[in-house]
Amino acid sequence: MKTLLTTNILFPNLGIELENVPSGITIFGFRIAFYGIIIGIGMLLGWLIAEWMAKKTGQNTELYLDFALVAIIVSVICARIYYVIFALDEFIDDPLSILNLRTGGLAIYGGIIGAILTAIIYTRIKKYPFWLLADTGCIGLVTGQLIGRWGNFFNREAFGKYTNGLFAMQLDLTDVAYDFRAPLNYLEEKYVGKPDALERILEIRNNTILVDGIEYIQVHPTFLYESFWNLCLLIFLIVYTKHKKFDGEVMLLYLAGYGLGRVWIEGLRTDQLFLWGTPFAVSQVLSAILVIVSIVLLLYMRRRSQKAKV
Repeated sequence: MKTLLTTNILFPNLGIELENVPSGITIFGFRIAFYGIIIGIGMLLGWLIAEWMAKKTGQNTELYLDFALVAIIVSVICARIYYVIFALDEFIDDPLSILNLRTGGLAIYGGIIGAILTAIIYTRIKKYPFWLLADTGCIGLVTGQLIGRWGNFFNREAFGKYTNGLFAMQLDLTDVAYDFRAPLNYLEEKYVGKPDALERILEIRNNTILVDGIEYIQVHPTFLYESFWNLCLLIFLIVYTKHKKFDGEVMLLYLAGYGLGRVWIEGLRTDQLFLWGTPFAVSQVLSAILVIVSIVLLLYMRRRSQKAKV
């Protein structure tokens, strides 16, 4: 067994230098990326915490094991489909690479959509309340998200634009699979109609830094921001569960809370997926819609719940 891609990752303004950070390991010649390992760990812990919440709220925990076994598979497939749909240019020359998940390319919103669709079908088959399962399942989902984001750290991806702020992160330029060294005319053609995205790329490459003869980019660690946001959201949802007024309230709070954080974080990222033919980041648009719809549904269902008690 040996490790792969061992380069340094620096947080200069925090005085942190992580030396020889690998991206994965090889076992008997087979490459295993930490990205996949970490996502797998996130899924496992997500299922365990969902079962814990089910037991705590007096539900049948076996239902959540059966649900998780199906939902995880469907969510991974949907996460990949979502990514491919909005990044078709990456796969035109090599369609079979769609099947290669080891290098990244899973969009969390695709996974969320897959999990919700699975929950709808599963609860109908089992004749179980959808909103009750959703309240419990979303706590497992956000657990998986906060852990899974660290897969992006080991893949050196899902980072933001240039910054010299407190949490600025420096990555070896040779490790980053983006266009920072591409000719300007290529970048202008690739990001035509997307001036903000082009500006982020140019700002990063115009502010590279030499450290011990190695060229680094310096960026926002947006994976870290989202992981911390999800940790706070998880704690809030666990505490709030015992105070909820109706089934579905926790799920709607999750969608609104995650969407709110993602609107801000997505605006910092350099690897956005765009709505076709527009400069709008699809995940940012979807996040804003989720926040609005979730808040409207929360107000409506809370009012209906209050009327039912009168």
